[in-house]
Amino acid sequence: MHSFTYHRPVNVKAAQALLAKAKDASLLAGGQTLIPSLKLRLTDFDNIVDLKAIKGLDKIEVKGKNLLIGALATHGAVATSAVVKRAIPALAKLAGMIGDPAVRNVGTIGGSVANNDPAADYPGALLALNATVITSKRKIPADKFFKGLFETALGKGEIILQVSFPIPKKAGYAKFRNPASRFALVGVFVADDGKTARAAVTGAGEQGVFRSKELEAALKKGFKPESVAGVKVSANGLNSDIHAAADYRAHLIGVMAKRAIEAAA
Repeated sequence: MHSFTYHRPVNVKAAQALLAKAKDASLLAGGQTLIPSLKLRLTDFDNIVDLKAIKGLDKIEVKGKNLLIGALATHGAVATSAVVKRAIPALAKLAGMIGDPAVRNVGTIGGSVANNDPAADYPGALLALNATVITSKRKIPADKFFKGLFETALGKGEIILQVSFPIPKKAGYAKFRNPASRFALVGVFVADDGKTARAAVTGAGEQGVFRSKELEAALKKGFKPESVAGVKVSANGLNSDIHAAADYRAHLIGVMAKRAIEAAA
């Protein structure tokens, strides 16, 4: 690990000031990707700005028709939150499927969303639920937030504060996970707000998370498992690696979609 200067601001304003002054800086939320990357010297920064001392960024609450989850809420907190379980049970289930207890008790939703790992779980939930990422500078719809592998719409010095999820009528999540890493080979999150059904896929796309036009077209017939039975998803643009070929992932998308809808019911 290369040497760096460690900062621990106590409020968002101080964190922004540090980011503005620092020549080469990275934010630290949960550190489940950043710390291993630093240790393996896959990346290095002159400054690390730790957000964990900022109070209130881990708050989980419902306001009106939206579930608000603070950026520093851990996966474990989301998984066990009574508020999340009442508002969007599928989101609590998703958080409980991330990694192992050690990861869930340290990793955060904000860190996961900002990192945008192509096999991470939360990005699919944000897209399917039509969520909004609230930062220190603006509000970014999920459809415009994810830009590709490990890329997002976040600008320099921009800090995720919370994620706002419209509470759906129904939602479900299912994933076929790598038994070693527990990352998704294919994960499908489906949501129905009473007017429109959305379906997002993680783990399968060459460019990361995406909405499935095939699944969403099928769900117009009704938000039920039989609507997606037999739906054929194109393997074009899907990832093919030592774990699974593109055509196998395409098949799994249909299988996981059916399971996700069954879970929503």
